[in-house]
Amino acid sequence: MKVMKFGGTSVGKPERIRQVATLITKDNEPKIVVLSALSGTTNALVSIGELVAEGRKENAKLEIEKLEKHYQNFIEELIQKSEFLEKAKAIVAEHFEFLKIVLRISFSKALNNEILAQGELLSTKLFCVFLQENNIEYQLLPALEFMNIDENDEPEIINIEKKLKQLLQQNSEQKIFITQGYICKNAKQEVDNLKRGGSDYSASLIAAAINASVCEIWTDIDGMHNNDPRVVEKTFPIEQLSFDEAAELAYFGAKILHPASIWPAQNYNVPVKLLNTMHPEEKGTTISDKTNIVGAKAIAAKDNITAIRIKSSRMLLAYGFLRKIFEVFEKYKTSIDMITTSEVAVSITIDNTESLNSILKELEPFGTIEVDENQTIVSVVGNEISQTDETIKKLFNSIHEIPVRMVSYGGSPHNISLLVAAENKIALLKQLNKGLFGLA
Repeated sequence: MKVMKFGGTSVGKPERIRQVATLITKDNEPKIVVLSALSGTTNALVSIGELVAEGRKENAKLEIEKLEKHYQNFIEELIQKSEFLEKAKAIVAEHFEFLKIVLRISFSKALNNEILAQGELLSTKLFCVFLQENNIEYQLLPALEFMNIDENDEPEIINIEKKLKQLLQQNSEQKIFITQGYICKNAKQEVDNLKRGGSDYSASLIAAAINASVCEIWTDIDGMHNNDPRVVEKTFPIEQLSFDEAAELAYFGAKILHPASIWPAQNYNVPVKLLNTMHPEEKGTTISDKTNIVGAKAIAAKDNITAIRIKSSRMLLAYGFLRKIFEVFEKYKTSIDMITTSEVAVSITIDNTESLNSILKELEPFGTIEVDENQTIVSVVGNEISQTDETIKKLFNSIHEIPVRMVSYGGSPHNISLLVAAENKIALLKQLNKGLFGLA
């Protein structure tokens, strides 16, 4: 059995829904199909939740009506036969009635999570109506019946495996199963989610739970590229990546794959394929435990980084100084991306500034604090990259007239990271593309 995950752009238009149906019926291998919300839906639902939280209910009402109209137009184009169109209309009406009820009750985090869940619930139910209309047999597996996270927001993989296998056994005659990405139940049995990009995570967790033959992630780009094709003209897809390389790229900004989605597949050794819904004939990228050529394979950029420098000639060399610094970030559940140290200072980068003011206040006793916002981490990733002198020479010879704030080298054999001001990101990506891959 394999897992096929289709992102928002893959289900964002009626013609793409038809393409998805073609892809999932192309072979006879049993499969679980994981769907995201239609493109743009999650952003709209986030906006609705924020407006309700702020008490701007009239604005929220307008956003709900606008989104409902989009879905009404969508199903009119997608569904051809009247009896199935009526089913689709009833589904849309039911979910938007819920969103309208939200305007009349007290807002809470739990309620907001239910608002955000509507996108995936709508996309899967409407896709199922389309399958019914086209006489394609399927079984809906509601993610809320098996996808669970614990009190630390970590997936309960053993329980997921147990519940999912029971559901599959109950429908053993079926070949196509449809489920939602992103959404789950938390430790309180409330509707929750796996955060942004979580549909990839859902697919990887499901693939691990059923020991799938492969986990296919279908998007609108033909695999992981060697650089960001949105801002760099000449890029190319990478055919093969190791799990470690893919994890580094995903964490440091490659948008095609959610960072958390690597570890379940890696732990259960399930190959992951990144494929293009619009061009299914392309090879895409295969991620597995295999490693091949040594050297640079790809460049990724992670935006919205904040750098914090703690300067203290008095305390830096004192026993336990770094531990005390790290404890501050641990207290506020803020992860650190990069760290460099000198004789009198330590520099740290974070991408979550939710608790920044509290962190800075607790760091003040340790020395002088400097903060640089609007930074970008540009990472060069490849097999054993930090061990190859030629790659390192090419990398640093590529950089011209761009101030580099920090360098992380040696922490991972697969990654060298540079911190630069966000305004220099594109220029650096282009310079590295030319210096490392000869593509100007």
